[in-house]
Amino acid sequence: MAEHDKWDIKKLIILRTLRERGTVTATAEALLLTPSAVSQQLTNLAKQLGVPLLEAQGRRVRLTGAAHLVLRHAEAVFEQLERADAELAAYTHGEVGEVRVGAFSTAVPALVVPVVRALRVARPGVRVRVREAEAGEAYELLGAGEVDLALSLAARAVPDAGDGRFTRVPLLADPLDVALPADHALAGAAEVRLADLAGEAWIFGGSGPWSDITRGACEAAGFAPRQGHSAAGWTAILAMVGAGMGVALVPRMAVAGTGPGRGDGVVMRALDADRPRRHVVAAVRRGGEGAPAVASVLDALRTEARALTARRPG
Repeated sequence: MAEHDKWDIKKLIILRTLRERGTVTATAEALLLTPSAVSQQLTNLAKQLGVPLLEAQGRRVRLTGAAHLVLRHAEAVFEQLERADAELAAYTHGEVGEVRVGAFSTAVPALVVPVVRALRVARPGVRVRVREAEAGEAYELLGAGEVDLALSLAARAVPDAGDGRFTRVPLLADPLDVALPADHALAGAAEVRLADLAGEAWIFGGSGPWSDITRGACEAAGFAPRQGHSAAGWTAILAMVGAGMGVALVPRMAVAGTGPGRGDGVVMRALDADRPRRHVVAAVRRGGEGAPAVASVLDALRTEARALTARRPG
């Protein structure tokens, strides 16, 4: 027998119950056992531990000093098991656990940080670790098991389900506004359409989801954008627009109180007629959405996405 095998939890519970109830008969009734089963189990426990646990006291039995010593240590075990039960129950209800989130830059302040704050109150046992990663990298990290949930961008409302490794959850459609130099001829126009800007130099990244979104929105308006400059960061893009170097599509999430300021010399105009949008998508490894802590983060992201959408009409 291994050294720890002699510490039989079921038999220790019987011993503790005998201490509380006082007689073998009362112990048997409390545990739905027969008196002979109680006696047999305690006899076996005494043999396993190598010490006498009971001694006769008239027609009854009482616990020996060794039995009280055993129970003093057993109580610490019972207490730890109660904690384990409580923590396991909390885990299964999504109240504890760590979720690693990979998110593109503008999603961190706009979505992820508010979710972390909300979960601190609603589910303080759920820890969120954030890793900033652009859309393509986020999927690579998710596939490699380095994050549990990835936030990325899509040009269409229904995400591409071609990669069967992932389950994708659409979160929100973020309106795209056009950033114009303050002295642009259309800066004060009553209405601006994308087609009005077909001849402009456009500023956007050379590849990746944001390039696809910009090209897709312009092509839907009837023209292919001429790329005047390439940049990925909103601070750089808005600085170039402010310097009169071109125009750019900018997600409202990036500048409306959640990201870099729009900068000097830049006018933001809504494109109400065209209504271009970028779609923010959460992804998990297929089947991973059932993990309680991940489900808690997904629910919090949906709630925050609804709030963002409500604050950003049009």
